Amino acid sequence: MIGAMTLDADACWRALAAHDARFDGRFFVGVATTGIYCRPVCNVRTPRRENCRFFASAAAAEARGFRPCLRCRPELAPGHAAIDASSRLAQGAVDLIESGVMDDGGLARLADRVGVSDRHLRRVFDAEFGVSPIEYAQTHRLLLAKRLLTDTRLPVTDVALASGFSSVRRFNALFRERYRMAPSRLRGEAAGDKAADWLAFELAYRPPYDYDAILAFLRDRAIDGIESVGDAAYVRTVAVRRGGTTHAGRVEVRHHPRRHSLRVAVSASLARVVPAVLGRARHAFDLAADPREIGAALGDLARAHPGLRVPGAFDGFELAVRAIVGQQVSVKAARTLLGRLVAAHGETVELPGTGPAKLFPAARAIAALAPADIARIGMVAARARAVHALATAVEAGTVSLEPGGDVEASMRALVALPGIGDWTASYIAMRALRWPDAFPAGDLVVKRALGVTTAARAEAASAAWRPWRAYAVMHLWKGVS
Repeated sequence: MIGAMTLDADACWRALAAHDARFDGRFFVGVATTGIYCRPVCNVRTPRRENCRFFASAAAAEARGFRPCLRCRPELAPGHAAIDASSRLAQGAVDLIESGVMDDGGLARLADRVGVSDRHLRRVFDAEFGVSPIEYAQTHRLLLAKRLLTDTRLPVTDVALASGFSSVRRFNALFRERYRMAPSRLRGEAAGDKAADWLAFELAYRPPYDYDAILAFLRDRAIDGIESVGDAAYVRTVAVRRGGTTHAGRVEVRHHPRRHSLRVAVSASLARVVPAVLGRARHAFDLAADPREIGAALGDLARAHPGLRVPGAFDGFELAVRAIVGQQVSVKAARTLLGRLVAAHGETVELPGTGPAKLFPAARAIAALAPADIARIGMVAARARAVHALATAVEAGTVSLEPGGDVEASMRALVALPGIGDWTASYIAMRALRWPDAFPAGDLVVKRALGVTTAARAEAASAAWRPWRAYAVMHLWKGVS
């Protein structure tokens, strides 16, 4: 097994020689004779073993003076799904960096979001990825800019700002220094073919990937007005609030199985918040999972559907509201209520090229209502009070529903709210907080599939599947459906 903290050079070499897609994103290889670093799946001629240097992150390779390969494009590699405490902390920080958190508040804000001191975060991060959070963020900005330059026709100024650079001059200088070329050199013919209203991106995963299963799950729960799910594509509206401004647009996701990737089209109105949008897409479609590692833990349970993933969320508050509304009602009934909530309280925005669209109500909008206003859509009073309490807590900052923070603290804060019990908190942790060991032990379908009658017995029966019990839940649900 190749871990992030200590790379086994021999194991890395074997994975590189085999172009093994299971290790894509788990390490990067720098070639001393060319000064280039690649993904292990790169289809160039395999370099000589003595010329290879292995790194836990793209940032670590760049910090040692290597430049990214223009063929395999390291920026397209999938991420990690971390389990142990140190790895969870470091990966949580990466999730936040890739969502643009450091663009607004630097290292201090990042450390505050993950709940540790700057010093502790730097120590853990360096052990996990071989660089500091600041170095990682700088590499992420450059690689995102490289992607935007290659795949879109955004003006260079917009590319710099969308990538998190506050100065175009600084962006140009750093790009030339690090990659030894002008940004304009990456402008290709493909970029000129893209429609002006859309930006297209590719997000990789480790195979196998059961796209049909995740699409079916999302289709069954699609909310009228904000989502549509066809046979091949998932489309929805997205809102990202940054610096007092709401950036709204649409996202479309399609599968490219031959490339082991998803094709994500983002409306140009979201260009300034591309990092956050792509981060949400990665979470929603669980692209960081390693099926090999998960399958080894789940054994026979995962054998029939080895590519099954845990659907995440484009917005944590939205997912939490879904969980509350879905308590003790059918999926169809919950969809109806959520559609009414969007129609009654969702903001209407005008999107260029597509016209008016609805957004899921923001926490601040729901918090400004009275519980009775929420109940008027046909929701029982207790659920309306729970939704209002959640919105108030999120708006006040006492509950965090974003991946990357302290999962246990978030779950404690959730169950302290009226109308939220262990099942709801576990479901939110599983899908919104991206906690791979979340396990709603009281779930009726889970208990039925396990042949037990109590949550305690379900909890005991699940112990063998740690730390991947959220994936076990998906397999149990699929087996009963």
